[in-house]
Amino acid sequence: MPSRAVDTPIGTLGLVGSDGGLSRVRWSANGLPDESCAVLDDAADQLDAYFAGELIEFDLPLDLDGTEFQQQCWLALATIPYGQTVSYGEQARRLGLGPDAARAVGAANGQNPLPLVLPCHRVIGADGSLTGFGGGLHLKRFLLEHEGALLPLG
Repeated sequence: MPSRAVDTPIGTLGLVGSDGGLSRVRWSANGLPDESCAVLDDAADQLDAYFAGELIEFDLPLDLDGTEFQQQCWLALATIPYGQTVSYGEQARRLGLGPDAARAVGAANGQNPLPLVLPCHRVIGADGSLTGFGGGLHLKRFLLEHEGALLPLG
């Protein structure tokens, strides 16, 4: 699988792809060989535009590997508009599930292989708290502030 590093304001991310599309955004590029391809170059360009404030929605072919439920949850993340947040319960409701499914949705989001591209940072606790994020809550806060969904602290 081709892979490449991309420098961003939140660090050097590792992009992994396949013939089918982008398959993973890693929080680090450590250990990834630099074997770029067109989809990874496009993903890097779109990430640059996102962090420059010029892109609010990614448009990339995706190669997702997960259960049907996980993929449903992950693809639903792309429907949360830039600069907005929803709770895990709201995401479950949008998927046609009951409120008891919020934890299952949260668990699926926790396995999201494409953070940023499928914006799991836009899902927050029912009380508005920032909860669970693979890159750390400081990055979740940064991304939500970047999108205008949160006011910067102090």
